[in-house]
Amino acid sequence: MSAGLVMTAAKRSRVRLLIVTMLFIATTINYADRATLSIAGPSLAKDLGLDAVSMGYVFSAFAWSYVLAQLPGGWLLDRYGAKWVYAGAIFLWSAFTLMQGAVGFFTGFTAVMVLFALRLCVGLAEAPVFPANARITAAWFPTAERGTASAFFNSSQYFATVLFTPLMGYVVHHYGWHHVFTLMGALGIAFAILWTQVMYGPKDHPSINEAEREYIEEGGALLDMDGRGAAAPVNAGSTIKQLLSNRMLLGIYIGQYCITTLTYFFLTWFPVYLVKERGLSILQAGFAAVLPALCGFVGGILGGWLSDMLLRRGYSLTASRKIPIVGGMLLSMSIIGCNYVQADAVVIGLMALAFFGKGIGALGWAVVSDTSPRSTGGLNGGLFNTFGNTAGITTPIAIGYIVQQTGSFNGALVFVGLNALVAVFCYLVIVGEIKRVELR
Repeated sequence: MSAGLVMTAAKRSRVRLLIVTMLFIATTINYADRATLSIAGPSLAKDLGLDAVSMGYVFSAFAWSYVLAQLPGGWLLDRYGAKWVYAGAIFLWSAFTLMQGAVGFFTGFTAVMVLFALRLCVGLAEAPVFPANARITAAWFPTAERGTASAFFNSSQYFATVLFTPLMGYVVHHYGWHHVFTLMGALGIAFAILWTQVMYGPKDHPSINEAEREYIEEGGALLDMDGRGAAAPVNAGSTIKQLLSNRMLLGIYIGQYCITTLTYFFLTWFPVYLVKERGLSILQAGFAAVLPALCGFVGGILGGWLSDMLLRRGYSLTASRKIPIVGGMLLSMSIIGCNYVQADAVVIGLMALAFFGKGIGALGWAVVSDTSPRSTGGLNGGLFNTFGNTAGITTPIAIGYIVQQTGSFNGALVFVGLNALVAVFCYLVIVGEIKRVELR
């Protein structure tokens, strides 16, 4: 490298690292708030008298509104940009989380309905988050760094468990389940204020210099993708029809549904599995969940790094994304092995291996950033997340019925593992070449 190029690189600012850190923190809080109910669940179910099927429906409440709001959330992002839509989302979902701490003032069926309604509101408010993450990543990161950046913010779902599950378990054990919601809601409201002071697009950020702006633009970043006041699609219905008729995107969407099934098992039933099936206390379950979550986090970072490394070494974009996804999903099928061992330590080890694989394979949002049409990144991300988080509706309910009918989690773990296999099929058979879509 010449001296001139070295000097140019040395002068380049690194604002995009601050941006992806903000995405990571926001998504960590996002997933921690989703998981509050799973940690509070055993104590809450006892207080409110809920059986496994009822808990399945309560667990799924978040996903109903989350899925229905994906396309409107994506439209808002395309129309108004990410900064203020995202800030409003953080504030609202945190406020609704905080309100769940007051459910204890109600009793019986009223308490259940209030909790269900508040979880619906949390899902509604959180809808724009991941489409916004993909949109911001596409705006701030060149193609060769996008896999790592996407994997970093996506791995926050595991970091949230590492950081907050023991804390929330401690709070439930010593202070009661109500205070988990109060703690997480207050934290999110504080972060929403910080977000408004730090987050800008690459054309507007006061700390970015021209060298970094040129570097990310020349590397494939879509600097205009996150501008405020961006024009909304003229015909959203026509755009959605075109997206759904694209075989590559449809395979990606279905694959994300299957991958997200593993996520929602972990966010909803996993602590209950440890308590009910393995006989741990809720405090023990909180700490036992740390190792699988930590492995998922490490796997997520590794998957993004591996994908970008393959791309830099000359592999096609298709191979660079598919190799970690397919390999990771095959590895995540080790979750089925928990049915054939007795020792709790081995169960936790197999879960850790499964979520390590799931982390490696969770590159869907990088693929969204790679493939979204330039003018409809929010809408495509919303559609992708609609498919993915439909698993948040079906997974808790399906597992609730399986556990209720069979009296164990064995069938539930097979159900989760088979979804990983279907994800492999989608990427190997349906998706084909990964490339940016151009709408007619």
